[in-house]
Amino acid sequence: MTSAPLLLDVLRCPRCTASFSERDGSLRCEGCGATVPVVDGIPRFVAAENYAASFGFQWNRFRQTQLDSCSGAPISRDRFFRQTGWSEAALAGRRVLDVGCGAGRFAEVALRAGATVVAVDYSTAVDACRANLPHPNLHVVQADIYALPFAPASFDYVYSLGVVQHTPDVERAVKALAAPLKAGGELVVDVYQKHWRAWLHPRTWLRPLTTRVDGQRLFRTVERLTPALLRASNAVGAIPVVGLQLRRFVPVANYTGILPLSPAQLQEWAVLDTYDWLAPKFDQPQTPETLARWLSDAGLTGVEVFRSDHLTGRGRKPPADASRN
Repeated sequence: MTSAPLLLDVLRCPRCTASFSERDGSLRCEGCGATVPVVDGIPRFVAAENYAASFGFQWNRFRQTQLDSCSGAPISRDRFFRQTGWSEAALAGRRVLDVGCGAGRFAEVALRAGATVVAVDYSTAVDACRANLPHPNLHVVQADIYALPFAPASFDYVYSLGVVQHTPDVERAVKALAAPLKAGGELVVDVYQKHWRAWLHPRTWLRPLTTRVDGQRLFRTVERLTPALLRASNAVGAIPVVGLQLRRFVPVANYTGILPLSPAQLQEWAVLDTYDWLAPKFDQPQTPETLARWLSDAGLTGVEVFRSDHLTGRGRKPPADASRN
């Protein structure tokens, strides 16, 4: 069964916008009669196999890798508050939507701040998120970002970090995030930045090949090559003056000297993020101007776009009284 009653309170049919009731272990739309299966406590609005299958694989394979509670370092926490600009006090008691939750690295942060979190992913990463975070204030849904099954104005805060560049239509994905936001609520989204330097990143020149390789085979290749690539990257990085710049050309995600991780953790993160570079079907960086325009077009005010981890955009839905002026 779902985590009722809160989830039923905000769930709406993406076809007809009617509410749902629970019947025989599934959800039934009170309007059009559509049935949504509930598997392992998670409403499944999409098929298990879709363009995000590589993410489902990686987050179930690396279920706890990026959780602060498992890494022992506040890496996800620091990134979350750095990009959102929110505080624990602001989140406490609020309803938060996490779109593209993966294994729940940022949902864990929001839950610890006292928020009630609805975590959504298009892939089977929802299973990893639910297994990682058995929290009474967490509600998990497998759904499409383009057809989010929620009532308008249901959430105080909405965020999507590390996600929208991997969707087929990034503009549509960004704008879809604003609909579930309450008046006065805040949205934060990030995306890879489009810049000429991106052409120097190994992800850019390897993806035309790697996206044609079976995901399981690609993962085995990345896992096998990562130890040697890390050694090469660290050797290049040790070259005086230019080493840290040159090591970027070695095709491996190397966080040595960047994140406070043990050697074993550095290797695990390297396998995870190198695979994350190379496997997704879609990878679509954007410019600051484009992201700012999309957020404004979505009806948000106070829009700011800046570089933090990735290209980050923030905005607020105008208060209800402002919309009448």
